Amino acid sequence: MAKKHQIVLGIWGIRSSFRSLIALLVTILIITAVYLSQDSGRLFENRTNVELSQCNLFSGKWVFDNQSYPLYKEKECTYMSDQLACEKFGRKDLSYQNWRWQPHQCNLPRFNATALLERLRNKRLIFVGDSLNRGQWVSMVCLVDSAVPPTLKSMHTNGSLSTFKATEYNASIEFYWAPLLVESNSDDPLNHRVPNRTVRVKAIEKHARHWTDADILVFDSYLWWRRPTMKVLWGSFESPDGIYKEVEMLRVFEMALRTWSDWLEFHVNPNKTQLFFVSMSPTHESGEDWGDGENCYSETEPVLKEEFWGSDTDPKTMRVVENVLDDLKTRGVDVQMLNITQLSEYRKEGHPSIYRKQWEPLTEEQISDPSSYADCIHWCLPGVPDVWNEFLYAYIVHQ
Repeated sequence: MAKKHQIVLGIWGIRSSFRSLIALLVTILIITAVYLSQDSGRLFENRTNVELSQCNLFSGKWVFDNQSYPLYKEKECTYMSDQLACEKFGRKDLSYQNWRWQPHQCNLPRFNATALLERLRNKRLIFVGDSLNRGQWVSMVCLVDSAVPPTLKSMHTNGSLSTFKATEYNASIEFYWAPLLVESNSDDPLNHRVPNRTVRVKAIEKHARHWTDADILVFDSYLWWRRPTMKVLWGSFESPDGIYKEVEMLRVFEMALRTWSDWLEFHVNPNKTQLFFVSMSPTHESGEDWGDGENCYSETEPVLKEEFWGSDTDPKTMRVVENVLDDLKTRGVDVQMLNITQLSEYRKEGHPSIYRKQWEPLTEEQISDPSSYADCIHWCLPGVPDVWNEFLYAYIVHQ
């Protein structure tokens, strides 16, 4: 009986040891899988870094991809703007949402909202500029919106500053209205359409004090400069002794950018703050550029001709920006240009056209000729600005 009992105990001990061995092997396999997963993630990130450093992201082509795009649904974005919600306001052809930008030399990293929010933890990302930059800000908010539970996000507007907050990450994605970057009589975020546009080319502090502690700054300024001359004010708007002078636009633009660049040099820590400048966003207001129609109204396909360049896009203005950024670099301030102009030139069908909220009642003449009030400046969302933000994501997360 004792011998039988010993045999049973022996068998039980062998089974127990076998189970322990299996448990140990499973644990080893799990640990190995986690390690390899993390390691492969690091390898992917390193490979992406190499690609970004050796690749011109802005040279490529548009590829129709209705499997991967859009990156979000218009109706599902909590903070979508009525100015950009083309589907909501009656647009039926939605293929503008399905185009993916494919660089010639590499792959653009897939946008990952959680990865971006993690990188933005305890940080401020601020878009500064005009309504096109505001559209890019709305795009960025929509891109991360679904990754943040309703109770852990908020939107707040205070004057010229609008702030989206992801509270779990203590991360904010903000927009500041400053269409000319320096102070002007168009600085009111709501009432800014004035007949005689005037700029104080040496005054920026009223705006810039809101950006001082930002971790990432994304600037743009072009749309509001599209006129032959600008009125410049030396002095304050309140002072009767101010000196006004009409000056050629490019000269005023350069003076304003020099004021902006001086502020960056003396107030931004380049070791803390990433700086970006978005090149000019093209308009499609002349159908003659691509051969048919009056403007972007009723357009449903991109321009397929490589290196297409519209008549509304001014290279001289772009060169002013490039020269200022080159000069800043010699002073130790590196501003990354997001060169979105050429790739956006192809997208004549990506504008709201007539499919947006109309802030004023349409006249009978406009109703009879829809192309007369088509918006060929801003961009539908989801759409072209999402790709601009994919570039921004690549530089923030993968570089």
